[in-house]
Amino acid sequence: MFRVLIAAGAGYVLGTKAGRRRYEQISRATKAVLTSPATKTVLDAGRQKLADSLSTEPKMRTLKQIDEETVVYIPERREA
Repeated sequence: MFRVLIAAGAGYVLGTKAGRRRYEQISRATKAVLTSPATKTVLDAGRQKLADSLSTEPKMRTLKQIDEETVVYIPERREA
């Protein structure tokens, strides 16, 4: 019985140390990914695409440029 308690205690101590190390490793990796410039670029692009798709304002495209100061625009057709 005494051996079982010692084995259980040793397993608990070693497991918690390994578990904490693994948790710290995962935590550092997660923070590195979330603060990465590449991740921020992807998130910004996704947010912009979502905002564009939810926008109620019509997108305009150039129909005809009359001169350097005057351009005629028409709304783009929304695809369903």
